[in-house]
Amino acid sequence: MPSLQFENSLWKRKFRFIAGIDEAGRGPLAGPVVAAAVIFSKDVFIDGVNDSKQLSEKKREELFHTISASALSIGIGFAAHTEIDAINILNATFAAMHRAVKNLHICPDYLLIDGNRFSKTEIPFTTIVKGDAKCFSIAAASIIAKVTRDNLMKKIGSQFPRYNFEKHKGYPTQAHIDAIRKYGLCEIHRKSFIVKKLQHEQFEFSQ
Repeated sequence: MPSLQFENSLWKRKFRFIAGIDEAGRGPLAGPVVAAAVIFSKDVFIDGVNDSKQLSEKKREELFHTISASALSIGIGFAAHTEIDAINILNATFAAMHRAVKNLHICPDYLLIDGNRFSKTEIPFTTIVKGDAKCFSIAAASIIAKVTRDNLMKKIGSQFPRYNFEKHKGYPTQAHIDAIRKYGLCEIHRKSFIVKKLQHEQFEFSQ
């Protein structure tokens, strides 16, 4: 379960504003990747906060509201499907993370980032493999990012009802792949992902 061991170590080193950072949406065939950055004060720890993938949708929604009410600052960053196609998913994820940090209303003096690498930044940082399962701030960020993206995909689903984005959120479920085969691609599909996933198929854009 996530703990405050990473944050406590940094607080002891006199870092004050520590932002946990994570993303949601690296694997889908459609929609943006969304990153979140979350800063807490030393006296905050929320029971139940965990890697968003380990939580039910209902629990994520509950924790989303608790985190939002308890955090000192939350920043959200997006990278659209077009950007993902242009610069690849890794670089788009880094871009979304930088935007999330920029959108914090408190400037962090240290970053704790889920993963094993990050792009250049003037703020010192540590990357943590499976950080969303180890670090409280990163786990909180994973929940904020996941709920934010899921809610966005539900809204997008009403614009493209044939694809049922509100159900699978753009991930490559069988139902989603079947819809692509039947209707072709829509505006928010990641063309680079489709080519890799369904390279033997031919698709045309739906209007």
